Amino acid sequence: QVRLVESGGGLVQAGGSLRLSCAASGRTFSNYGMGWFRQAPGKEREFVAAISSSGGKTVYADSVKGRFTISRDNAKNQMYLQMNSLKPEDTAVYYCAADRTFFSSQVYRESNQYHYWGQGTQVTVSS
Repeated sequence: QVRLVESGGGLVQAGGSLRLSCAASGRTFSNYGMGWFRQAPGKEREFVAAISSSGGKTVYADSVKGRFTISRDNAKNQMYLQMNSLKPEDTAVYYCAADRTFFSSQVYRESNQYHYWGQGTQVTVSS
């Protein structure tokens, strides 16, 4: 099985930056497509960004496009989310997700397409 652990969350002022990390263990990391989701209190979990197993394809939610960057380092079994120009509406618990892919360019955007999830890390952006 795959275990995912997020880190890097915290409290920042609007306009600031944070870098989230997701450490993976248990199985071959390089064969998994991965993504970031977030959930604010009282709201549904929403897609943020995803990256293919090879790292060659990335997709972003419109709300974060141009501000967030997803990346991965398969040699280190790590995935990252660089968040710049943070806004109060970015406040949420951020979750790392992963699932087996059959193609190196395959990307999943729906939460129900992922079987493995981290415990989440809180990101709070003050105005």
